Amino acid sequence: MSYFITNGVKLFYEEKGRHDGEETVAFMNGVMTSTSSWVYQIPIFEKLGFRIILHDFKGQTMSDKPEGIYTFKQHAEEARALFDYMGAKKLHIIGTSYGGEVAMRFAIDYPEYVKSVSIIDSVSELDLSLKLFVQGWRTLAGIEDPEAFFWGMAPSIYSNSFLKNNMEFLKQRAEALKHISPDYFRGQISLYKTFEEDVYMTDELTGIKCNVLVICGQEDILKPVKFSKILADNILNSEYAVIPDCGHAAIFEKPDILNTMLLGFIIKNC
Repeated sequence: MSYFITNGVKLFYEEKGRHDGEETVAFMNGVMTSTSSWVYQIPIFEKLGFRIILHDFKGQTMSDKPEGIYTFKQHAEEARALFDYMGAKKLHIIGTSYGGEVAMRFAIDYPEYVKSVSIIDSVSELDLSLKLFVQGWRTLAGIEDPEAFFWGMAPSIYSNSFLKNNMEFLKQRAEALKHISPDYFRGQISLYKTFEEDVYMTDELTGIKCNVLVICGQEDILKPVKFSKILADNILNSEYAVIPDCGHAAIFEKPDILNTMLLGFIIKNC
């Protein structure tokens, strides 16, 4: 396992693919996940010779979980420090949900590091429904019951058709969560609070100068299509795509379609 310390915080990271690859892709996780969540994306990028960097944000599974509310600026700054440490200066960043929000913050704050950004199921502001979903997750995390937590959040993450057709996969994910460290839930609470307090960046989206791909699942009830439309309307050099019959977890629900979109966009921007 590899760790990098910045600002007194130990971050877990992984490097895959060609370490001498001319093009580097950095994946940024959704809030509940870890680097392993990109299992359906990594192989195709490895096959095509990309250098791949993944890390857990502070508060996530394998990284330190300091107390308090964080900021997206902190996440971006810590990612920049990691990229400097790894000698990665020009990156294609792919972020899903919370990771997409960090990716936008990173592109605003450190444009010189970014070649392209792909944002999956993310937002730049909140509405009441989204706030209530996240507050519900906070309550579930506070109980620290892995099974109750997983099945409590699953209907807001996965589309109805995915839930119906992939129950065995979901049971496996619920079972895996039973073995997670108890501090996972404390980290989740800090991340949810960060999201509620600091995700507001719509007015800053014009500061993103690189080419951006915005993707959303058509059946995403957590962060509906309207939020991705806000991103596309406010980011100057953006492309916008909606994946049919797909909920919030596009990286799991529609990996083949998603990978085609990501690869086409990134190769075009190499």
